Amino acid sequence: MYQVGIDIGSSAAKTVVLRDGEIWKTMEMATGFSSRKTADEIYEWLEKEQVAGEGTRYGATGYGRVSVPYADKVITEITCHGKGAWKLFGKDGVVIDIGGQDTKGIVLKSGRVMKFVMNDKCSAGTGKFLEVMTNRLGLTQKELSELASQGKDVTISSMCTVFAESEVISLIGKGTSREDIAYGVVESVAVKVAQLISQLGGNHYFLTGGLCEDEYVISRLSHALNAPVESMPLARYAGAIGAALLSGE
Repeated sequence: MYQVGIDIGSSAAKTVVLRDGEIWKTMEMATGFSSRKTADEIYEWLEKEQVAGEGTRYGATGYGRVSVPYADKVITEITCHGKGAWKLFGKDGVVIDIGGQDTKGIVLKSGRVMKFVMNDKCSAGTGKFLEVMTNRLGLTQKELSELASQGKDVTISSMCTVFAESEVISLIGKGTSREDIAYGVVESVAVKVAQLISQLGGNHYFLTGGLCEDEYVISRLSHALNAPVESMPLARYAGAIGAALLSGE
């Protein structure tokens, strides 16, 4: 039996195939302009992998979840990330998902979502902010973190991505080194995420989403929260894993 979870975010679309309840295949692609076109391309991939067919169940979540015409269930991101994180980590704590449009904090207890918080879509504590900053500095996310680990003593205080970018432009104009600007960018995200997540309490955290393999970001989040932040490569697929699991319920 196949269960397919599709998480179409604003930047990336993640697909997970479960076979007999266990993770069997994963796939990630850029969302692009049209979520519907992305959903069609995912289905073509599933056909090539000989997954699509009678008996397969589909769950859709994320920013573009309503654009998946073959979904048996359309499920909220909070529910899916909670379910997926429990499958991956299997213990109580707070899930942190730094997405392209927003950042979410989800309290898990015995596999159930107890409460959650989300920030504003234009906030400087989101993946979109990092994307804008890396583009402005001409870096990849990996390069940004590498440079940030060598920088110091720069603070980016604006809560809005647009104003924060103006701060960075001003720093560039003053001749501030890229290392120090990169440090300020990552520190800004870590601090703003920690301010949001601290509303939930907790003393153990799980990072899901696209930054799950960025050790420097994870270390700065741990420092800002004053508690360990756990992650793993498969955590980028937490939303899709949750959607797949819920598709069969």
